[in-house]
Amino acid sequence: MKIKRKIEIVVISDVHLGTYGCHAKHLLTYLNSIEPKKLILNGDIIDIWQFSKRYFPKAHLKVIKKIMTMASNGVEVIYITGNHDEMLRKFSGTTIGNISIVDKAVLKLDGRTAWFFHGDVFDISIQNAKWLAKLGGYGYDLLTLLNRGVNWYLEKRGKERYSLSKRIKNGVKGAVKYINDFEKVISELAIENDYDYVICGHIHQPKMEYFENKYGKTMYLNSGDWIENFTALEYQFKRWKIYSFNEDKLAPFIVFDDEDDHFDVKNLIAAITIVEQAEK
Repeated sequence: MKIKRKIEIVVISDVHLGTYGCHAKHLLTYLNSIEPKKLILNGDIIDIWQFSKRYFPKAHLKVIKKIMTMASNGVEVIYITGNHDEMLRKFSGTTIGNISIVDKAVLKLDGRTAWFFHGDVFDISIQNAKWLAKLGGYGYDLLTLLNRGVNWYLEKRGKERYSLSKRIKNGVKGAVKYINDFEKVISELAIENDYDYVICGHIHQPKMEYFENKYGKTMYLNSGDWIENFTALEYQFKRWKIYSFNEDKLAPFIVFDDEDDHFDVKNLIAAITIVEQAEK
């Protein structure tokens, strides 16, 4: 019997469904292992920037179906828009059953205030040179596709997986400075607005750290991504923690290639219909 973990809040971001770098099966395995009261999708879940009818695997559709099913079963799903799914911002404020689409969210958690948003609003490359950011997105996608081949070879030889993109980002001083500046600016703004927690995504760097200045302190949290880190944030018993798929043992929940072999777009539409009926 599969015993699922009960969690008050789960935050995932930067899944990038519809790209070669997305590890949808890992995410499905994780979602199958938990029972959250609230699921916060903190941006870039579907990569509309790089969406192609030629590439949207069955496992990617299953992730969407799983989220719809969770919503129809009573889980509150908050979809916070990001830059790769910015087209959804025109629907901000829309609620369908237990699913709501917003640009940001502020929640009270056991007497503390938590501020949720994706984080791209603080990214100068997104605001001032969107075409360059999109070009970089395609390059990143190509790099992760190459990385899959490298990791396939390493696993065949019984060696540890390797992240090319993480290696490049950590080795470039400018990238490290950008990440530090990103975290500092967001944390200072959270303190200025009296938020106890500030939770974002966007930079694909999972982190949980207190930030303090002369005006106060806040906890900065980043949910990471499902391309190279496979991480999420979990809130339970008045505490946050970073969940890491690579450090978990989820064999009973693993999604196999032949599972639900007949799932297609029609099933997805059916899942959406269930949510709409629940609203009625």
